[in-house]
Amino acid sequence: MSQLFRHLPSTDRLLSALEDDPLAPAVPRPLRKDLVTEYLDTLRAAIRDGLLTDPEELEPERLMAGLHALLRRKGGPRFTRVLNATGVVVHTNLGRSLLAPEAMEAVQQACQHYSNLEFDLSTGKRGSRYSHVEDILCRITGAEAALVVNNNAAAVLIVLDTLASGREAVVSRGELIEIGGSFRIPDVMARSGARLVEVGTTNRTHLHDYENAITEETGVLMKVHTSNFRVVGFTKEVTLSELVPLGRAHNLPVIEDLGSGNFFDFAHLGMGEETTVQRSVASGADVVSFSGDKVLGGPQAGIIVGRREIIEKIKRNPLNRALRIDKMTLAALEATMRLYLDIDEARLRVPTLAMITASAQELEAKAVQLAETLRNRLGKAAEVDTCPGASRVGGGAFPERDLPTTLVRIRPMGCSVDALKEALLATTPPLVGRIEDEHFALDPRTLAHEEFEPAAEALAQAIAQAGA
Repeated sequence: MSQLFRHLPSTDRLLSALEDDPLAPAVPRPLRKDLVTEYLDTLRAAIRDGLLTDPEELEPERLMAGLHALLRRKGGPRFTRVLNATGVVVHTNLGRSLLAPEAMEAVQQACQHYSNLEFDLSTGKRGSRYSHVEDILCRITGAEAALVVNNNAAAVLIVLDTLASGREAVVSRGELIEIGGSFRIPDVMARSGARLVEVGTTNRTHLHDYENAITEETGVLMKVHTSNFRVVGFTKEVTLSELVPLGRAHNLPVIEDLGSGNFFDFAHLGMGEETTVQRSVASGADVVSFSGDKVLGGPQAGIIVGRREIIEKIKRNPLNRALRIDKMTLAALEATMRLYLDIDEARLRVPTLAMITASAQELEAKAVQLAETLRNRLGKAAEVDTCPGASRVGGGAFPERDLPTTLVRIRPMGCSVDALKEALLATTPPLVGRIEDEHFALDPRTLAHEEFEPAAEALAQAIAQAGA
């Protein structure tokens, strides 16, 4: 054992070998040194446990393959690309919406060069960052004014803090939703300083429930779009069109949190009624808030539109400084909004819209092509076929609606489906799919054509690893 320990190369020797090795993964030197030390500690443990007994295995040339593998596994960025084959378009855990090429170009320009972020080119004086998107948001939604903060929870927070801090916010009990990560609307409301007043019941709320709750302490009447669930059966809800006149009669602002708001009317695609931002504004809501990075298909942002008088109050709230968006978000949002000026162009250019509205025929053709790519790469290592399946919009939108698709199913020969799924999390890039009917399934709705080959390579790596 002592002889084996003496054969271990030094840390400096391995570091020098990596410096001269063109195949070594690029890792910052301090981290590379830590990983070399970790690798040597692993070898020492293997010697002590009797798992490593041949001195020749400790020659630096023999150790490089294992060291490369460790550098790839632990030396790269923690935040990395993932291939999404789940069929969930707005996948919260996988980064939500993908940006359009125009938005990505705008972000690059904003990062690479100085800009007029808060500089008015017409006067040469300080300007407002919101001016770059306010006009276009108003044009699309029909609102008088607009403001953007860093996400929709922040939007709800600053709206309530401005209009109802220390006062009451009246909302239907059936709309007190919980969103991802255990964030609940009542908790956000409490942080704003507003006092929650629940009216109605879980399944039925009437206009008189709101009216009976109004007192001198009432600050706002609020609606929350139940985007991530549905209550069906014996139900009744108060529409925005009903609530607005009540607010006007009592001089109370009516606000609506749309959650995953959208500008595109999906009803004609057979996906059911889903409120658009334009419809909420037209119904007379004083303030409407919604996310930029869900069905809208833009960057993470909380967009607030509504009456100018109220939006100006929100802009002056000191919280606005803490919640404001940065130049990258601003650039991506403006580029995305410009696409929405032509809704037909947006449907083609905004990836989220394109994926949601892809036809069953398109997806069947993609599945056939993906299956052929996999068969050519995997050979006899797996059986590959296709079958009808269902995708989801995700992001809390259309929770009860399946989108028809064609799945590509893989049954590996040398390992279990569960082992394959786990091994795919360690490939470069990782591939995330789902298990259905004893198969590992890929949904082409959320895989771009250019991702077919990387997906096939990931599967080949994972099958070999899981079956080893």
